[in-house]
Amino acid sequence: MNKKKLIPFINAENESPAGVVRLAERYSCEGADGLYLYNFTGDETSREEFLATVRTIEKEIDVPFLVGIYVERFEDAKKALYTGADRVVIRKALLPAEKEMKEIVSRFGKEHLVIEIDMKADFQTAEALDGFYEMGFGAAMLKHIDTTKSFSEVISNTKIEVLIRDGLIRNDLAELFGFENVPAVFTNYFEDKDIYKAKRALKKQGFDMDVFESLIDFSEFKLLENGLIPVIVQDYRTDEVLMMAYMNEVSFRKTIETGKMTYFSRSRQSLWVKGETSGHFQYVKRLMLDCDNDTILAKVRQVGAACHTGNRSCFFKELAKKDYVAANPLTVLMEDFHLIEERKEHPKEGSYTNYLFDKGIDKILKKCGEEASEIIIAAKNPEKEELKYEIADFLYHMMVLMAECGLSWNDITKELVNRRK
Repeated sequence: MNKKKLIPFINAENESPAGVVRLAERYSCEGADGLYLYNFTGDETSREEFLATVRTIEKEIDVPFLVGIYVERFEDAKKALYTGADRVVIRKALLPAEKEMKEIVSRFGKEHLVIEIDMKADFQTAEALDGFYEMGFGAAMLKHIDTTKSFSEVISNTKIEVLIRDGLIRNDLAELFGFENVPAVFTNYFEDKDIYKAKRALKKQGFDMDVFESLIDFSEFKLLENGLIPVIVQDYRTDEVLMMAYMNEVSFRKTIETGKMTYFSRSRQSLWVKGETSGHFQYVKRLMLDCDNDTILAKVRQVGAACHTGNRSCFFKELAKKDYVAANPLTVLMEDFHLIEERKEHPKEGSYTNYLFDKGIDKILKKCGEEASEIIIAAKNPEKEELKYEIADFLYHMMVLMAECGLSWNDITKELVNRRK
């Protein structure tokens, strides 16, 4: 059985972009199974501003999201999906012309298209919903619903996937999840509430919800004499080691319950939630136990600095060093890219990188094209050495292009991950 998903929605109309981004980040960190971001304003300027906000959000969150937008042309749907959204939501009252709709369906398919329907204004039968399925929509997001027998019959007999959007003023969350063929409920009810708490309550009622659960009981951990277990903390994206602290059973269970790293302070002899005073929370992404059951490895999303000194990591004091060749591809590419960004921000006289930036996008594109051609030529030769050099040249010029266009390696790797679906 697929897990039920609790997904907050954010109406971005007439809201500040910064506020929308902050709310999306908080939802992503604090238990949301996804996000629904929408702005159905029809004018071009508002649409572009909204899409720019969505692109900013996509860089910061790690949950899937849907985008609701006024779609007049094929290009509008394309721009919405190219933000990184899993699906684009189109309102029934704002359907594009038939020709445009056919082009959208032909290009993106049912799995990326959702129709939003106001059931209070226009109650739909199962046959009517099937009609939207035949039109090319893979799911129908139904809002302003009444959980009547007739509604239950409609969603039980349609072939289209049914999603429910509800403010939870009159309807109960458990009742909505009780509809067997409703995989997700979208709501703005949890803007200032604990999502994990709600999901744990639903879990107790028998719903399959995505919450943290330890696969090994704390009683099986091998503790120090003081009843504590060491915890090594890493950034979940880069594997950078951030800090080391300790947990007792209470802090471990609190961490599992809240999704925020909670430790036991040996000096204060009390629990402490990392970031409770500084705002530099650590949101749990993964917890692992070592082979001897005596050390926890935590992969976290770190907000701000991990160290009380203000450093990103507590491990910043160098003790000894031997020169070596760094061979981790991700590390090397990230370091080189940061150097390119540094050159762009702070030009250096005589720098070839700054020469490219000064010449502009056309020169950079010309060099990328030349290097790509040289890769093709080198690949036809039996010796690998030449190909190695040409690929390195291309990667360098490609990173200059990325910096010029405002892209980062995080953007590229996230897009690659999205393509695994």
